[in-house]
Amino acid sequence: MIDSVEKLYKQIDELKNTPKTASTILVSLGTCGIAAGGNPVYEALKSAIADNKLEHVFNLVPTGCMGMCHSEPTIEVVHHATGERVFYGNVTPENASAVVNAGQGVAVGIPLLERSWYCPEDEEKVSDEQVQARIVLRNCGRINPEVIDEYLVNGGYTALAKVLTGMSPDEVVQKVLDSGLRGRGGGGFPTGKKWEFAAKQKEKTKYLICNADEGDPGAFMDRAVLEGDPHAVLEAMAIGGYAIGAEHGYIYIRAEYPLAIQRLQIAIKQAEAKGLLGKNIMGTGVNFTIELKYGAGAFVCGEETALIHSIEGKRGEPTFKPPFPAVSGLWGKPTIVNNVETYASIPAIFRMGIESFRKIGTEKSPGTKVFALAGKIDRMGLVEVPIGTPIRDIIFKLGKGCKYGKKFKAVQTGGPSGGCITTDNLDTPIDYDTLIALGSMMGSGGMIVMDEDDCMVNIAKFFLEFTLDESCGKCTPCRIGNRRLFDMLEMICDGKGTEDMIERLRTLANIIKDTSLCGLGQTSPNPVLSTMNNFMDEYLAHIKEHRCPAGVCTKLITYNINDNCVGCTLCARNCPVACISGEKKTKHVIDQDKCIKCGVCFNTCKFHAIDRV
Repeated sequence: MIDSVEKLYKQIDELKNTPKTASTILVSLGTCGIAAGGNPVYEALKSAIADNKLEHVFNLVPTGCMGMCHSEPTIEVVHHATGERVFYGNVTPENASAVVNAGQGVAVGIPLLERSWYCPEDEEKVSDEQVQARIVLRNCGRINPEVIDEYLVNGGYTALAKVLTGMSPDEVVQKVLDSGLRGRGGGGFPTGKKWEFAAKQKEKTKYLICNADEGDPGAFMDRAVLEGDPHAVLEAMAIGGYAIGAEHGYIYIRAEYPLAIQRLQIAIKQAEAKGLLGKNIMGTGVNFTIELKYGAGAFVCGEETALIHSIEGKRGEPTFKPPFPAVSGLWGKPTIVNNVETYASIPAIFRMGIESFRKIGTEKSPGTKVFALAGKIDRMGLVEVPIGTPIRDIIFKLGKGCKYGKKFKAVQTGGPSGGCITTDNLDTPIDYDTLIALGSMMGSGGMIVMDEDDCMVNIAKFFLEFTLDESCGKCTPCRIGNRRLFDMLEMICDGKGTEDMIERLRTLANIIKDTSLCGLGQTSPNPVLSTMNNFMDEYLAHIKEHRCPAGVCTKLITYNINDNCVGCTLCARNCPVACISGEKKTKHVIDQDKCIKCGVCFNTCKFHAIDRV
């Protein structure tokens, strides 16, 4: 039990001074690592260490996501004497054993990952040469998230100790204000301003909420943080509770994140057992407890007022603001709502100091941003970069461009609420203001990369369909307006569009933006407007020529076999609906009534004998 700040520092010193006599093997066991087969790799390593009686040589540690989702299962070997770190990707149980048997973590046949992806330097030592700067993800993939001592040995809860013993609540709020930290959930509102509004309220009861309802397609940043470093969020919430005068907090997390929930539950129990959460934290007289609340996967509950209503047991619908939650939120009491990544940045501010924190990022947006690279990217995964990093560096230096050497076409930032960015703007520094100027937004940090084979009209339809499904239906512009937008996009993709739809789409999209109740509706037309602005030629090809340039919209595609056919039967053998007929060594024929336009024949033919028109 840590009943004083002195005991905290003493325990941290003891942990740091424990001599390291064994090298460490870190195994990436976030959701992505487990899905890729990380558990069998972990068990193989465990067995190999035991069978060879190498417990004194290797310390095996399960961790959260290392960020290198493209190479899962991933392991890292850290040499105890030199500190050298070696990464291996696409590990199998067989070559996992080879790592142990090699003794030094060098095994034949396992690809060594490039160090440029993972930044091993400390947060205070970010250099200009590094693309990444890990502040939020500093512990993810490096510690066992289910062992609180591993968080402590890396400076865990020292920020909370510093705050509770050396700063007044007003000083804490001012420090967050001076840091320039902006909300990482998408809006970019200054975090310190929110805290200041709530701190000034005279109400005795106040609440703090962590929004872990991550709903954007292709986004998995918050999940990775909670699975890999849950104590960072708990520590930050305790700091926030002290700053605004709240004694109770909620983490609103979607039930579809079972591993994150499990690790949060373990972390809360461990922190309470050590006296770092709960009553009389570290003997300072400060109380703060945290409770988990589960969401049912409603995207609209990412909006703070809808989230609050959900916690209250009501339907998850947004309400007009003002009053803002910082004035009247949960059960009518002043309430702060910040997302996972925002909270995970808070301890670093107090550990590093404002000056060091503000050296990273831009003047208006200090710090880092975590992005989830997904879609047609060669190296899918999590990256954390200083705000202001050019988009080109993220996609081509870290993500290594598009898969299979395909040509980059666009990247969608901000999820269904964002817009697409094309090759013309790849050198734009990525921050809140520049993305809005491009017709997109930062959002929570999802980046979906598209290549030459993607149809941008169909992409707009895809995101709008998601918004339709997730709309709460409370306001007419979002409920009815987006349905009309979708209907027109569907007609265009089916070859039934008319030229007047271009202006109708633009007019209706702007009306929805201006009149919807909450951020979901106000940003829902962004994918439509940005694809129209950047890819009008594709819209016109669908409408005027009844042609999909990317060959995606099935009702505008016909596959025909030309005279190059040699009758090899490869297309017929691979056709899923058996619509191709013909004798061997004779030209084949496609039954257009049966053809489902899947493109399997087009992709498998080795003689360029199939035309897609």
